[in-house]
Amino acid sequence: MQQADRDTDTDSAAYWENHYSRLDTRWGTKPNIVLKDLVTDLAPTPGAALDLGCGHGGDAIWLAAIGWDVTAVDVARTALDRVAEGARAAGVSDRVHPVRHDLARTFPEGEFGLVSASYFHTPVEIPRVQVLRRAAEAVAPDGLLVVVEHASAAPWSSHVGPDVRFPTAQESLDSLQLGEGWHTERCDAPRRTATGPQGQSASVTDNVIALRRTG
Repeated sequence: MQQADRDTDTDSAAYWENHYSRLDTRWGTKPNIVLKDLVTDLAPTPGAALDLGCGHGGDAIWLAAIGWDVTAVDVARTALDRVAEGARAAGVSDRVHPVRHDLARTFPEGEFGLVSASYFHTPVEIPRVQVLRRAAEAVAPDGLLVVVEHASAAPWSSHVGPDVRFPTAQESLDSLQLGEGWHTERCDAPRRTATGPQGQSASVTDNVIALRRTG
């Protein structure tokens, strides 16, 4: 299914448009270091990539800079406009394709050698696991699915309630119910030092899942 701009009135779109309209345009413009390491080690040959929940485009623009042709997806038009601007500034606008989808309702067509969902979280109710299963379906043979998700909340997080229980990396992997035809390249929960929007820092945990499609 292709993008549907008529979805601009959804709760998800409204929430994230408001979020990005208030966010510093410099936030989220650097690539996720975990994704960088995974791509460098596990997917060194560029091809077609799909970046789900691309935000300000830090991952998408970095991938394009090393040769990937990236479909960058977000529900917020404001975020996508900033991705396009960042790609032009970096000289990679021919390899970054910002596309609007409310992923609970529509999904990009095609197969991709890399499908990435970095911190694909939202306080708005969506079928997140179903979206990630659809993401797995979009991975081409021998391609890589990368999911990097919060396994703890930073003190400044406004998207996570105090009583939320985060799944373990294995629980997240199991929830995808992928069956045969996949090889687990990585499934763990490293700690890192996160930097907040005001420059504050905290130690947080991420779940890191990297899966190779073998069949």
